[in-house]
Amino acid sequence: MTDSSALDPEDRKIVTLARSARARNGVPEGAAVRDETGRTYVAGTVALDSLRLSALRTAVAMAVASGAKSLEAAAVVTGADTVSDEDRAAVRDLGGPGTPVLVAGPDGAVRATVTAG
Repeated sequence: MTDSSALDPEDRKIVTLARSARARNGVPEGAAVRDETGRTYVAGTVALDSLRLSALRTAVAMAVASGAKSLEAAAVVTGADTVSDEDRAAVRDLGGPGTPVLVAGPDGAVRATVTAG
């Protein structure tokens, strides 16, 4: 477990944004990513009959669609213990293998930090 109070303020911000997206939209996951300029992109799980995307893949897609060239960090708030390989791949595609992905529980406490690797 990672002490959330010890997080960099910018990392704490994306965890808070991800948690807010999850709660506001009543979805299983919320995510936020920070691009190379410090801009943030926030998303929740997309569950339509014709389209299913995790919150993290949606946030990465929003960053790409907005012109982001890279990612500094990502955060996902979820009931799961970790993020899927597909989610990590999306972060890796834009941010590279060393991009940190903060995994937090619904309470916002960071349980793990993994790399997109």
